[in-house]
Amino acid sequence: MIGFIGEYESTVDTKGRFLLPSGFKKQLPEMDKAFFVINRGFEKCLTLYPVQIWNPLFEQISQLNDFDPKVREFRRYFLNGATQIELDSAGRILLPKSLMEYAGLDKDIILASAVNKIEIWDKIKYQQFFDAITPEAFSNLANEVMNKKIDKQNP
Repeated sequence: MIGFIGEYESTVDTKGRFLLPSGFKKQLPEMDKAFFVINRGFEKCLTLYPVQIWNPLFEQISQLNDFDPKVREFRRYFLNGATQIELDSAGRILLPKSLMEYAGLDKDIILASAVNKIEIWDKIKYQQFFDAITPEAFSNLANEVMNKKIDKQNP
């Protein structure tokens, strides 16, 4: 099981590349250190999936019912823009232009752990995201989300 911890700043160069932080590289299994799928996130960010995480997710999505219009709509939104990438010899990732535009990435970015994947945010948007929630609102959200998990564990 892959699990990421951490939040790192990086910079996108003029060619659309950034250096994957060594803190995240150290958390990858040896066999998967260079191969990823990058895609749109649910918010205005990008999501970087190690192939070991992407492949079972893609398999799940591919088995959904094609006759269901909601499935087709979900697939279009979720898979649109998904791109296989690998680290170059310098440990950099080249971001597809369309995905950079979607997430509003320009120069300064934040790479943040999202359990088994990494989110890539514009630095200012990332700060605004966290500035928009109060400690009380976060506490209420945590209570709601974690109580659902606890309820499922104790039927």
